[in-house]
Amino acid sequence: MECRRLKGQLVLPVFYGVEPREIRAQRESYGKALARHEEKLGKDSEKVKQWRQALIEAANLSGWHYVDGDETKFIESIIKKISTIVGRVPLSVAKYPVGVGSRVEQVKSLLSMGLDDVQMIGIWGTGGIGKTTIAKAVYNSIASQFGGCSFLANVRETSSKSDGLVHLQKTLLSETLWKENLVVFSVDGGINLIRDRLCCKKILLVLDDVDHGNQLNALAGECRWFGKGSRIIITTRDKHVLTSHGIDQVYEVQALDQGEAFELLSSYAFPRNQTKDISRDLINNILGYANGLPLAIVVLGPFLCGRSRGEWESTLDKLAESPIKDINSVLRISFDALEDNEKDIFLDIACFFKGRDRDYVTRVLDSCGLKTLIGIQTLIERSLVTIESETRVQMHDLIQLMGQDFIKQECPDDPGKRSRLWCYDDVFEVLSADTGTNAVKGIVLQLPRQEELDISPSAFTHMRRLKLLIVLNAQVTGGPICLPNDLRWLEWPECPLSTLNFSAGPKKLVWFDVHDSQIKELGGNLKHFRNLKFLNFRQCKSLVCVPDLSEVPNLETLNLRRCSNLKELPIKLKLKYLQTLDVDGCSKLDKFPDIEEMGSLTKLYLSRTSIKELPMSIGKLISVQVLDLNSCRSLTSLPRSIYEMQNLEHLSLEGCSMFGSFPENRESSDRPNGCS
Repeated sequence: MECRRLKGQLVLPVFYGVEPREIRAQRESYGKALARHEEKLGKDSEKVKQWRQALIEAANLSGWHYVDGDETKFIESIIKKISTIVGRVPLSVAKYPVGVGSRVEQVKSLLSMGLDDVQMIGIWGTGGIGKTTIAKAVYNSIASQFGGCSFLANVRETSSKSDGLVHLQKTLLSETLWKENLVVFSVDGGINLIRDRLCCKKILLVLDDVDHGNQLNALAGECRWFGKGSRIIITTRDKHVLTSHGIDQVYEVQALDQGEAFELLSSYAFPRNQTKDISRDLINNILGYANGLPLAIVVLGPFLCGRSRGEWESTLDKLAESPIKDINSVLRISFDALEDNEKDIFLDIACFFKGRDRDYVTRVLDSCGLKTLIGIQTLIERSLVTIESETRVQMHDLIQLMGQDFIKQECPDDPGKRSRLWCYDDVFEVLSADTGTNAVKGIVLQLPRQEELDISPSAFTHMRRLKLLIVLNAQVTGGPICLPNDLRWLEWPECPLSTLNFSAGPKKLVWFDVHDSQIKELGGNLKHFRNLKFLNFRQCKSLVCVPDLSEVPNLETLNLRRCSNLKELPIKLKLKYLQTLDVDGCSKLDKFPDIEEMGSLTKLYLSRTSIKELPMSIGKLISVQVLDLNSCRSLTSLPRSIYEMQNLEHLSLEGCSMFGSFPENRESSDRPNGCS
């Protein structure tokens, strides 16, 4: 029993002609024998106490109980059990299993080992996070409690080969039944064999690296395929594989914490505690790169072992440019399995939008023609993306580097032939030297501090497939430019150009945001901008007028706030889907146009303008909830049609020093609909 406690050895008691309860209670001959020992060694003898405790522990273990019957069969049952156990070689887990123990215990708590039901649980996480290591350790820890065990490694890879699923079925049956030369002709035949042969057998089955539901259907379709007390553990990068199979007990593997990561790196890099001249800051920089991913530490640790400080620093410089191939190849597996829609979303997040608000990312990518809602959910289920604080789209640094490296490898020596550009040097080269091609789909330049950016007048001429252009914090020189018609999202605050032109023909632009810019006009009319939904000229102090908006039928938001030189709006407003119109602070605007159709408008901000009166057609704004006329010092009255705005909830007239009183309402003397 001491060997069991200290060395983890297995003890199988044989109760031959004796009741286990007699041993536990230490009655009859056991009680007499122990009493005699106490007489010889003393009543408080530690040795006798240890014997008593050992007997109690042994009697509580599961074993064999023989009273009468065929001794030969009884002995054969013992031999069969021991042969099974002796033949079950423990799986190799990890050279340094740092942090594995606590995670194993968490998985075991999900398994509810004391119950006789059949349970399936999942171990889920990104590549290299340690799913297989944990599964192996759990397997070793509990395998002795089952009549048959099978650890099927590399299910994804094996099942992709010819007859791969049949091979896995055959392996499962052979390992759990201890029978070689089992014949399995087809997947359907294998399913029947598993169901028929294992339905009364308590087994432990681990399916490692599952990536498709057909693998589970072939190997562990239902709990009733297996005998009472069986446990099935599935490791996967794709949570949806588990949920679609009805598995709701899922353990999400977390990255190593800082202490665990340091211990693991030290075990590999400093096996004899010889840190040489490696500073803790340098070690922390390596740990920051790995960001708790065990795979990265296991690869980097041995590589850095015995190297000098200068070699550590050189390694960090190299890692900043490109990820290690051994790590990248593991992480790429999840990416390669994605559909095209999800691949594009993943690459856009990796290159442009990591850390941004989920709603913002969804708006941008939806505008670019992607199915973002289901796409991000799929990336979450594949452990490629996480949502932080319920709003922020995040991904592991190494997964981000993998995605960015994929783009760089599209054309290592010519950024103009890559699909996405985000690094300042690459964007500068492409836009200033006019080296962009049709390969470029997105340019997002978000600089931490202002940098100069020279743009050739023909920079976008050859980028006809460009869908996304975001320029933030760049001091731009050059121009004027002509933007491609395939552009869907333009976000360029503080744009220094006075005009932005587009090629002739229909435009696909959905989002146009040039707030705080020097723009005076949008080149040409808006005739071909039928997809435009968002138009933001906020604080464009050079803007004098707005083109005819009736040519933009799908416009939802028009923001002209604090365009201090804006003198007029189009003569008539016919915008069926417009929801928000903001001209707050347009101090030179003295007339509000007639309204033909704006039935969707809910918010109208006219504060701090020079408007003297509102047209009678204002009554057509039946959906408006907020009408802000705050500080309109020239406003003298409101039209009687104000009472027709049946959904108006908030009307602000504060600071309207020239305003007299509300018009007479023939139907009621109240304010419009009792609004505040």
